[in-house]
Amino acid sequence: MVATISRAGFLRGHFGTDSETIRPPWAVSESEFTIRCLRQMSCADACPEDIIIKGRGGFPTISFSDNACTFCEACVKACPAGVLGQAQIQDEKKPLPWTLHLSISDNCISAKGVVCRICPEKCDAHAIQFKHFSSLGKPVIDQDCCTGCGACIAPCPTGALILSPVQQHEAA
Repeated sequence: MVATISRAGFLRGHFGTDSETIRPPWAVSESEFTIRCLRQMSCADACPEDIIIKGRGGFPTISFSDNACTFCEACVKACPAGVLGQAQIQDEKKPLPWTLHLSISDNCISAKGVVCRICPEKCDAHAIQFKHFSSLGKPVIDQDCCTGCGACIAPCPTGALILSPVQQHEAA
């Protein structure tokens, strides 16, 4: 996969790609987002979970440090530029809000022999589980079940859970 730099990003002095940036759900492509987004932060004002923050260049980005996404679509309805408009498709094939990859770093305390069940307890989608009845060992992630809501991120005592765009994970 070849990394590209958007013209808007280049003109703003951003010469590399920000592969860890997670845009609000149902955002258009990164290059289109940085060109069309008005940076008014209407999406952040509308978000009841307060997970949309001002990121690099004043563009909205997601932070799961305090809360999770409920996919309520308030940000989509509040976006004056329509860069989050993909959610408003009303048929059965509604697009996913985003494609994120959840990973667990080596500082997971459960993998180091400390009993911890916080991440599977916080995961309503049941995407994080332990293979055995024990709470020891690294949890296993079912990427197909993971919604990318971020509910597991903030409660992790060691910050071992990482959500990243799929493109970044595939490039690694």
